[in-house]
Amino acid sequence: MKKRILIIDDEPSIRKVLAAHLTHDGYEVETAKDGGEGISKIDTAQFHAVVTDLKMPNIGGLEVLHWASRNHPGLPVIIITAHGTVDTAVEAIKLGAHDYVTKPFDRDELKLIIRKAVQTEEASARNLAPATGKFEIVGQTPGMQRIYGLIEKVAQSPTTILITGESGTGKELVARALHDQSTREDKAFISVNCGAIPETLFESELFGHEKGAFTGAINARPGRFELADGGTLFLDEVGELPLDMQVKLLRALQERTFERVGGVKPITVDVRLIASTNRDLAEEVRKGTFRQDLFYRLNVIPIQLPPLRSRKQDIPLLVEHFVSRFNERLERNVTVSQEAMDILVTWNWPGNIRELENVMERSVLLNEGDRILASDLPGIEDPLIDTDEGYSPAEHEELGLKEYVRAHTAKLERARIQKALEAEDNNVTRAAKQLGISRKSLQTKMKEYGLRNED
Repeated sequence: MKKRILIIDDEPSIRKVLAAHLTHDGYEVETAKDGGEGISKIDTAQFHAVVTDLKMPNIGGLEVLHWASRNHPGLPVIIITAHGTVDTAVEAIKLGAHDYVTKPFDRDELKLIIRKAVQTEEASARNLAPATGKFEIVGQTPGMQRIYGLIEKVAQSPTTILITGESGTGKELVARALHDQSTREDKAFISVNCGAIPETLFESELFGHEKGAFTGAINARPGRFELADGGTLFLDEVGELPLDMQVKLLRALQERTFERVGGVKPITVDVRLIASTNRDLAEEVRKGTFRQDLFYRLNVIPIQLPPLRSRKQDIPLLVEHFVSRFNERLERNVTVSQEAMDILVTWNWPGNIRELENVMERSVLLNEGDRILASDLPGIEDPLIDTDEGYSPAEHEELGLKEYVRAHTAKLERARIQKALEAEDNNVTRAAKQLGISRKSLQTKMKEYGLRNED
């Protein structure tokens, strides 16, 4: 999505030149002929920066600056000044202006100032926006709040942490948050996906190897433990480690020393280990596929991440987060309809946040308009056929994909709402909370589907 710049100047030629420069640089530009018109535009539309002349009839640049500071804090205001009023422009900066440019304009200088202003506005917008989570993790449910509190408590400690949860729940985000909140934040964060390493290369990958240690080892190479020295080593899907490597990992954790493959010199490191898994390691211990002593060594502080289906109140926040990200990346300006949001909230997301992210990326990319509708949601339409009323494949075999989805959306919604109402003894407020939608939205759907309100 293009960044929007407002130019305020009483000279038409200045407005025209500035607008041409900024449009050429990729910005969306609006203009105003005086401070009063500029203030009106700022008050009714979103801008990422304002460029205003200092001296104008009636309402000048300083008045615009004062008004913007009070009513739109964080919006950068850049002052245009002639050489004779530079001192006044400097004073304006002391009063809160982002920067100033002098006439005649140097295009490169102007481009740099605008870019910095937009970056400042983006950072300010993130700080001023309502909290949607913490540590770059999106979520406000009580379960997520407890996780944030746990991160704050244990981040500074060198203790080993085991993060558990289904695939796609954000385990690496939590690991990075633990690293970023620790005293090791300026050191390396090394991530290893244990499920992606061939069994024969595990030892070399973790501990490194010496030249000639095996066929193809033409040079010595440090392992991930060495690379993480002083920082954090994150072992993702640690349950995939073979038993012989579990023994070597346990020794490295206990003694903080190891040898490279083919080496004899002990190497000592200071590494904070964080591990994660989507497996039940206690069950793996009972089955004999995971060492009990290593399990206890890893499971000093466990952090269990909830699946997305148990934190549905966070889904609207995640949807808006992903839509905003992909709008920016794909240069779109797409929003989500309430109809689509209700379906997104109702869906159980077996792939968790990763699945939701993929669905939103496809929806933004493939959307032909500027609004995501229920029929625009790819990847979650097949389960619509799984309702109590059954499904006949031949019933709609002549329909296109969008028509197919529309035909079954109502069936899914009605069945899901009816189940929620039955589970909550027809209490609309509690049923709406279970479904993750507003009470008003639920009442509208109930009226649409002829469901009685006995709340």
